Amino acid sequence: MPTAQAMDMARELGFDLVEVSASERPPVCKIMDYGKFRYEQSRKTSKAKSHQQKLKEIRVRPKTGEHDIDTKVNQARKFLEHHDKVLVNVLFRGREMQHIEEGRRIILIILEKLADVSKIEKPASMEGKRMTALLAPKSGK
Repeated sequence: MPTAQAMDMARELGFDLVEVSASERPPVCKIMDYGKFRYEQSRKTSKAKSHQQKLKEIRVRPKTGEHDIDTKVNQARKFLEHHDKVLVNVLFRGREMQHIEEGRRIILIILEKLADVSKIEKPASMEGKRMTALLAPKSGK
């Protein structure tokens, strides 16, 4: 149908003439509400976007108190629930290096408290003056 005739028809119905497929020969157009069409297109693109997984870091020291550890665990839990990975770091300074078992105890407490929302991707290991463990969110939902 000629474009002018289609425009008149759309105007009578109170809608817009929207080009749906410009690459076709002849181009395909529909009579519809353009505002609604744009809204639905934006909804489709926003649903298509997925969460980009990030690596979040939690740092503690061997002398960190119980309540402070609980606060860090709660923060790590939020990261895991948001589908981010969490790197747990226990930093050793000076003479603390002679008490690595204290740092291991702290990291095991943290891993134990987060066991319900995470899986251990890399177990606790020493890397220089820091002990690290990597947690990934559980995917079973």
